[in-house]
Amino acid sequence: MSVPDLVAVVAITLSISVAAGIVGVGVLLLLRRTPLYTQLATALTVGVVSVVVSMIAVANLMYLSPHDLVVAIAVAIAAGVSSLLVAVTLCVWVAGNIRALSRAAERIGNGEVVVVSSRAGSAEFARVEEALAHTSEQLRLSREREARVEASRRELVAWISHDLRTPLAGIRAMAEALEDEMVDDPGRYHRQMRSQVDLLTSMVDDLFDLSRIDAGALRLRFEDVALLDVVSDAVADVRPAAGDREITVDGDMPRDLSVRVDAGELSRAVGNLLMNAVQHTPSGTPIAVRVELIEERPTVSVIDRGPGIDDEDLPRLFEAGWRGSRARTPHAGSGAGPGAGLGLAIVRGIVHAHDGEVVATNVAGGCRFDIHLPAASARATG
Repeated sequence: MSVPDLVAVVAITLSISVAAGIVGVGVLLLLRRTPLYTQLATALTVGVVSVVVSMIAVANLMYLSPHDLVVAIAVAIAAGVSSLLVAVTLCVWVAGNIRALSRAAERIGNGEVVVVSSRAGSAEFARVEEALAHTSEQLRLSREREARVEASRRELVAWISHDLRTPLAGIRAMAEALEDEMVDDPGRYHRQMRSQVDLLTSMVDDLFDLSRIDAGALRLRFEDVALLDVVSDAVADVRPAAGDREITVDGDMPRDLSVRVDAGELSRAVGNLLMNAVQHTPSGTPIAVRVELIEERPTVSVIDRGPGIDDEDLPRLFEAGWRGSRARTPHAGSGAGPGAGLGLAIVRGIVHAHDGEVVATNVAGGCRFDIHLPAASARATG
């Protein structure tokens, strides 16, 4: 083929292709609100028509015999029709996958769980389906967590309201008795009112601290301290409320091994566990505190001789405000009231802020609480 003929063929093909492209873009703009498979079919049809028309135009330009020209046109039309059939099949396939993904998205919006099927038409559609299935599962777990949190909040409000109402009713009754001058020992009533006010203050402080922990506003001041010293301080603070219970500290951890923690907050967490043990341990029964390394993690354990914890209660033990039935009836002489049920929730928040873990288990003759600090917090000194 000569250069002029080649140039003519290219020019005709480009002209027809550009014209078909312009028409196709215009049609697609008109169809922009139609389903995707309609737009795909239109785009593929424009491409096939452009090729067929270009072949016919070029064949006519080549001055073929009438027989050869008819053959070329027939071949071009047949090829175009078969290409259109393939294009329509692809559009139907794509449309089916899109409808399946749309239904999956609607089911997710309705709170249903989507599972991965084996009918995806391509790797891309399969990945999208897997992503939707994963998203639906995460949303399900999130809804369950939200339901548990909401139930816990309702229980917390109910229990806090009950615990606040009790001392307030006592204060009101004593105030009315004093006002009516119906008491023989006003000083005793004043002391009782002061005790009830202290209890209310303690509850309010716990609520405030728990709100800071839940909001992520707890700011820790890390320093290198001996874990045994932190535990000893917590034990010393709790001894006045322990009554005749002996609290022993068994330290297997070397004294020259320190941990990088917020000493005040960690001491408070250990103290809350000790007060929980005091409240639930019968009078005259010892409480053991262990400080040791477990799998390279500094660990503080509080072991009591109380009645233990029901297995069904263990998963909820550290929820804010939640308390088992035994928590409502502390042993006489414990020196601690039922409280607001926030102590263990505060322990969990403090330990988690240290990237640690707190675990409760039943042991022979009582219950054990373990505070596991991260191994990275342990530091050798001296």
